[in-house]
Amino acid sequence: MSVPFLSARDVNARYADELKAAAARVIDSGWYILGEELAAFEQEFAAYCGVRHAVGVGNGLDALSVILRGYRQLGMLCEGDEVIVPGNTFIASFLAITENRLVPVPVEPDPATFNLDPARVEDAVGPRTRAIMAVHLYGQLADMATLSAVARQRGLLLIEDAAQAHGASIAGRKAGAWGDAAGFSFFPTKNLGALGDGGAVVTDDDALARCIAALRNYGSEVKYHHAYQGINSRLDEMQAAMLRVKLKHLDEDIARRRAVARGYLAAVRHPDILLPSVIDAERHAWHLFVVRSDRRDALQRHLHDLGVQSQIHYPVPPHLQPAYPVLHDVHLPLTERLHREVLSLPMGPTLDEHAMAQVIDACNAFGAAS
Repeated sequence: MSVPFLSARDVNARYADELKAAAARVIDSGWYILGEELAAFEQEFAAYCGVRHAVGVGNGLDALSVILRGYRQLGMLCEGDEVIVPGNTFIASFLAITENRLVPVPVEPDPATFNLDPARVEDAVGPRTRAIMAVHLYGQLADMATLSAVARQRGLLLIEDAAQAHGASIAGRKAGAWGDAAGFSFFPTKNLGALGDGGAVVTDDDALARCIAALRNYGSEVKYHHAYQGINSRLDEMQAAMLRVKLKHLDEDIARRRAVARGYLAAVRHPDILLPSVIDAERHAWHLFVVRSDRRDALQRHLHDLGVQSQIHYPVPPHLQPAYPVLHDVHLPLTERLHREVLSLPMGPTLDEHAMAQVIDACNAFGAAS
């Protein structure tokens, strides 16, 4: 492809010297798990998000799962409790819920932003509802002020799936600082991506942070003494060091993503391509630039033929996956339509003006015979 969807190699090449120096520092330290690099990154990432605690874990799914596990351990959730979750999300949001023997209650999105619709959330609250999981889909924050009010009024936990929203904010308050806790992914293609897998939980809840820090380490706060039946999910020293380098450049990278999005929004003009809706500039970190078309597959073939790589996030919603036969009777027509229509265009901090123009021209050239 002459315009790749995203080149992680190009993204990291800009900081190659810093990354190599960080790697050498870790190698020379002789300490590779739960050391100074992780402690420093946790402090720096918590400060960036505007919260008291960050706890590094092995990946984004573990981040979400261990939040729920922590709340179960603290007696705030019990087996069979319900968690309201958007129907249109990556399956990790559902997996974290069912892994903890909780029940996902999928609801339809706001048709403009694709994020949780607070009115539908209120309608979905039942006697076993104990939490809301808001997913900041594609990098745009959900309506967190309204969802926070709903959670407070109903006495529910509010959890952020912020895997795609590093750096997005509303009125200066960043993703991760709105809910009771938030899970982040540092998968290499994320806005803040490691050079392997990684994740983190952020929270202002001292008891939850302490519990999660133990749970990720076999349930242990003191070596060979295990307060909980924990797991092994620790962000290692090498990835923490890589993330410390890249965190310094995150706002700059997001600014470039926003410039790319502005270019697309201003210049893509085609009756069969519906552009994303943006509430305000700071609210969207543009992890993905997702358009809709009822001729999605033909559009993707057309772009491919013109050298533009695109991806589908995601072709099948979680409630229709083979993994969840119990949910196959759930009726979510808007969610299912979105999953038939969405297409992600190239997006990233290394996309230059020439590549942007090629994407725009290819979209606008999508013809009736394509």
